[in-house]
Amino acid sequence: MKFNKSAKQTIETSEDIKELALKYLDKYQPSKKDLRIYLYRKVLDTDFLHKDKEGVLKEIDKVLLNLENIGALNDVIYSELKSKNYLRRGYSLNKIRMHLAQKGIASELLKKTMQDIQKDNVDPDFYSAIRVCKRRRIGPYRPEANRDLFYKKDSGVLARAGFSFDTTKNILSLKKDELKIYEKKI
Repeated sequence: MKFNKSAKQTIETSEDIKELALKYLDKYQPSKKDLRIYLYRKVLDTDFLHKDKEGVLKEIDKVLLNLENIGALNDVIYSELKSKNYLRRGYSLNKIRMHLAQKGIASELLKKTMQDIQKDNVDPDFYSAIRVCKRRRIGPYRPEANRDLFYKKDSGVLARAGFSFDTTKNILSLKKDELKIYEKKI
């Protein structure tokens, strides 16, 4: 049996670009920038508009605007969902801000998202640092005999995770009984 299927996808109209975008949105939850990059790469692999880059970008932007108007693509919802997910994973506010900025979230929306996180939680960095310590078994989760030996290493781990010096110092100075009180709030 012979299958005559081309390895390249044929994209001839803006409807084909929209169909490709909808398939990608069905599978993933990208930001507007991620979807734009994905569509641009896919379209350049074909002979759409004879690879006129400005024309391709205009067509992609029309499709993205249409998807935004119908509500299939929304950076506000994307930033809220990702920030809450990152916070649950134990990311610091600095790390969340950097990830969202890399995904192409606008600075005004980024500021609003960070304000919402800080408004919802009392001290999100503190509780995120506890999550990191618990997951990595460092700081207050180490045996009492080893805590002083590994203080510098543990503070380095928390600093690379994006936590401030004050937060790191507070977390590493917690006792086991104090830690149990904060664990209930996680």
